Amino acid sequence: MTESTYKSTNQTTIQDWRLTPGYLHEGKSDFESAHILLGHFLKDRTSEDPLIDKELFAEDGIFEWGHAKPLEKVINNKEDLQFLLKHPALFRRAITIIEPWEHVGVNQNGEDVRASKNVAYIAQKIADMDSILWPVWSSGIIDPEEVVPAITSGYAVVVEGGDPSVYDASTWTCPKCPRDDMFALVERLLISRSPSSAPVIFICVGHQLAAECHIRLIRQAVQQILSLTSLERDKDGRALRSLQEVAARIEAMGKTLEIKKRDGRTVATGWNDDHFAVTRNESKEVGDRILLLYESPDAEASGIPWEIIHAHDVTADTHEGVIDTTIQYEDEVSISMFHSDEVNEEAVLFANWAYRMIHDTIVPHRHIIAGSDLSWLIQLPDAVEILCSTAEINGEIVTECSATCINYKDFETKKIRRSFTCQFHPELLPDLRAIGNSEAPSYATLKNDDGVRLFVRLLYAGMQE
Repeated sequence: MTESTYKSTNQTTIQDWRLTPGYLHEGKSDFESAHILLGHFLKDRTSEDPLIDKELFAEDGIFEWGHAKPLEKVINNKEDLQFLLKHPALFRRAITIIEPWEHVGVNQNGEDVRASKNVAYIAQKIADMDSILWPVWSSGIIDPEEVVPAITSGYAVVVEGGDPSVYDASTWTCPKCPRDDMFALVERLLISRSPSSAPVIFICVGHQLAAECHIRLIRQAVQQILSLTSLERDKDGRALRSLQEVAARIEAMGKTLEIKKRDGRTVATGWNDDHFAVTRNESKEVGDRILLLYESPDAEASGIPWEIIHAHDVTADTHEGVIDTTIQYEDEVSISMFHSDEVNEEAVLFANWAYRMIHDTIVPHRHIIAGSDLSWLIQLPDAVEILCSTAEINGEIVTECSATCINYKDFETKKIRRSFTCQFHPELLPDLRAIGNSEAPSYATLKNDDGVRLFVRLLYAGMQE
């Protein structure tokens, strides 16, 4: 579907927007009820739908953003955003879905797949959670410093997939959303997880953008640390010296780490290479795949430095990433893949090692860092864990880094908050169709789909933090 087709179905205006949360029980949906309904959905695969049986498609059979309720809330311009900012409860009681591109790909039927509609349908059908769409590919990205605090005040933020390649700026052809603008937005989202913020779920290109922005944030941190000659109230200079020693180690590793593929090719050397975090996968991956628990590479065979492998082993042993636990409890988890590019496992192993080093160095000096120009470092994740790989039915690994858990450890309470990234599309059913192009799936159909259950589990877990 093209941009002009989307516009032709956009019939709602701000005056049509619901000002009370919920559609199946309008005005009666809140955080507690939504969370209970998500938990009810997950407890088994057989229980009946506890919500009223109300059609989510419009009377004319269309299920499209901006056409009718419950998909009426679309941020098409600054005026729409300003209206939402004046009604903060709309953000607080909704999922905000960010579209980097007009669709996530073309399926085998030749259909453009606008997967954001699936996210909205699943959330509304299962837990009567409203959704707000921000199609940045058509609206442009308004100042992230202003927007991110608002959108992260809700139930969750979902960054959807798309066609462009993270490593190639020329593929970001929507004039209102150049690649650098997406980097700025995702970087801001990555350093916005707090006790009062929503989890972010990055899907497909969102997963790849998060990986690239981990490296960008770490480079920025290293460059700023090494550029300083002093810190206020760091009387003996110990805080800055400690940080600079760690930054120098991270820089040395980042500049020399090689990215190698399974066929032996070296596709990148050093963190300044466009293909360091994301590159073309060995083969395009479309259709059902099996999720396998991630296994650390052998340092000797892979050439990956032992210390970054070890750091990830520690992260995996001390953090729980939801997806990995799900795989352990289920006999087999089947998931829908729809991508040509992949996140490099070496880059994520490196990011985890670097984040852990920075976090641990800050701990004894956090009162000094908190009042300095480096205070933003406190908002960085403390770890990022690779949770799973995807494999064909015969067990052959296709994508090593298929999902990650981004961990944020509070310096004072020691509590962990999490966001998640998935190369796969948990919101797509096996037919790889956007809801609206296909029939509306029933509650029972959603309840028995591995991907949908996994998506709901991420929402359920993230909302608890």
